[in-house]
Amino acid sequence: MADELELLRGADPAPPDGPHFGDGPLDHNAERRLEQLLRDPGHGLPARPEGRPGLLPGHPWEPWGLLRGRLRDRLLPGPGRVRLAWGLVATAVVAALTLSLVLSGPSTPPAVAAPRPLVVETGSAPVSLHRMAERASAVAEADGAPRLLKGTHVQSWSLGMSDDKPPITLPEERIVRWRADDSHTELVVATDPRHPGRPVLSDEGGEPHLVDDGHVLIDQTYPPSWSDAPPKSPPPRDPARLRAYLMEAQYTDTPLTTPELLDAMATLLDNWTLGARESAALARLLAGAEGLRPVGRVTDRLGRRGQAYVNDTAGVRRMLIMAPATGAVLGLESTLKDPDPEYGVEKGAVMSYSAWMR
Repeated sequence: MADELELLRGADPAPPDGPHFGDGPLDHNAERRLEQLLRDPGHGLPARPEGRPGLLPGHPWEPWGLLRGRLRDRLLPGPGRVRLAWGLVATAVVAALTLSLVLSGPSTPPAVAAPRPLVVETGSAPVSLHRMAERASAVAEADGAPRLLKGTHVQSWSLGMSDDKPPITLPEERIVRWRADDSHTELVVATDPRHPGRPVLSDEGGEPHLVDDGHVLIDQTYPPSWSDAPPKSPPPRDPARLRAYLMEAQYTDTPLTTPELLDAMATLLDNWTLGARESAALARLLAGAEGLRPVGRVTDRLGRRGQAYVNDTAGVRRMLIMAPATGAVLGLESTLKDPDPEYGVEKGAVMSYSAWMR
């Protein structure tokens, strides 16, 4: 799905390379295009959806008509007052366009940040999980192999749904680092590496809104703490012991199904950056999972090449992505196999995606 913000590019009244960019006055053509952008639904702001007086029923945002009128009055106050700071124009118009497209109703497109499902490269040869486990084991035996680190670095996209609001996708990057005294820091920012520098959606404060790329959501240092229970305790390097570890992390004493195993794996990777030996144990454990089949090569949302493995269970498709040379887990994607009209979610919608990094 094309990014809705691309609509602005075709109606940009003051392009960066134009002679009137920044604090200079708009020329007649720019004035006409800006007026067209604000007045004509076909050239920028979409018309208010039929039968809906506002952006969201009962939502505190202003009704559509008032928003359009106030934007027009603020940006075009009258003859002789055409000196505009483009920052104000861009911020107001981008916010209005994006919020209207994202929050105007269940029939509108998904959130601006919503990613498409990953696509397997046509003609690429699948690699079995057993073969991937062999590669991971070979890396673990090599000199200078990566070591286990407590903490994580992960980029995630998660779909938020509610009974009375359209679904929105929230992109975030999270870095957790532990210190020698068992204290740790956590940094979470709102960002989407697919569109660097562009505004992204956040639900900070409980309501969806646009924030700047790199907007800090959490920046905190926590006092020393220690636990010998999974997933806070170090993961074992043996597949059987790792299986028991993940079961304990999921608070169960029954064998994990493949979806449960993948979820437990995600919990592990949200707490630890695995070394080569731990990655090899995980790869061997995954190789024995039922219904996790190889499908070929993909490029993940950070531009990394990987081998994909798919499990279809209970209306959800989970795709595991592993580094082809090392067997390390790169990412996990969950998509809906069927639409959910009650929440306005279409078939194939990405429910969640995590991309782990060292």
